[in-house]
Amino acid sequence: MGTRRVLVTGCSSGIGLAVAARLAKDELRRFKVVATMRDLSKRGPLEKAAGVSLNKTLEIKQLDACCEASIRECVDSLPDRRVDVLVNNAGVGMIGPLECQSISAMKDLFDTNFFGLVRLVKELLPDMKRRQSGHIVVMSSVMGIQGLLFNDIYSASKFAVEGFCESVAVQALKFNIKTTLVEPGPVVTEFERKVYDDAEMMDLSGTDEETAKMFREVYLPYSKKIFASLGQTPEEVAEQTLKVITAKEPPLRHQTNRLYMPLTALKHADPTGRLSLDTFYKMTFNHDRVFNVSLGLLRMLQRRAKK
Repeated sequence: MGTRRVLVTGCSSGIGLAVAARLAKDELRRFKVVATMRDLSKRGPLEKAAGVSLNKTLEIKQLDACCEASIRECVDSLPDRRVDVLVNNAGVGMIGPLECQSISAMKDLFDTNFFGLVRLVKELLPDMKRRQSGHIVVMSSVMGIQGLLFNDIYSASKFAVEGFCESVAVQALKFNIKTTLVEPGPVVTEFERKVYDDAEMMDLSGTDEETAKMFREVYLPYSKKIFASLGQTPEEVAEQTLKVITAKEPPLRHQTNRLYMPLTALKHADPTGRLSLDTFYKMTFNHDRVFNVSLGLLRMLQRRAKK
């Protein structure tokens, strides 16, 4: 297989930046990376991360996943409109009590996280079908498998992404097009920091006192502990993404964090859903000490895995 052109979205920071830089620096020079972002004035960190690969194996282009014309203009600018691998990464976050979120903000989130993916696949799929080859790689989340407290809307968008990709994958396979959902757990990025910083200052007057207390005194502290214990770096996720792109038979799903797998496995262990629901409830509200000890053990395993 020759050099493959990879279009990556959401490359101004975080996972998208790390994936674009890692593929561009591939030792075997297997990729030509088209790293895209909505606002080109934010290209500085990517240019720095790309280093000598900039304008050689990596080029930066403008693309707004919320605008069909922007996507078409970017794809039309490529030779033969050829994209061998799409890495759909652009996304936004949202946490907090449902009553405190506006419907408008929810729609904006879905416009990026779900419809952004749909627009890109709609634009690229016909060309991939014509060439009888391609790989659609989608940055999903463990929250597309298991809904989590106070992540109602973000999790819903990732469930939508997973359902869409499962459905498209069957048709795509007939045209020799592979589909992979990359499912990170907690990832320590500026994206996540901003979401949690905003949450600290969130106006909770729209909800009741008990829910507000639950969010501030239970959810936010627990989330910080989970990120400290289980959080991956964008570079670690990028390394896992490289593996699925170069796999001879890419999987439909790939969780990047092995330590998080027992939590997602609970859902499949009991079709009624009671096991995972009860476990997350007890972990959150009834067993603070057990929760802390478990995270300590996972933190130790994480350190050993990195050695």
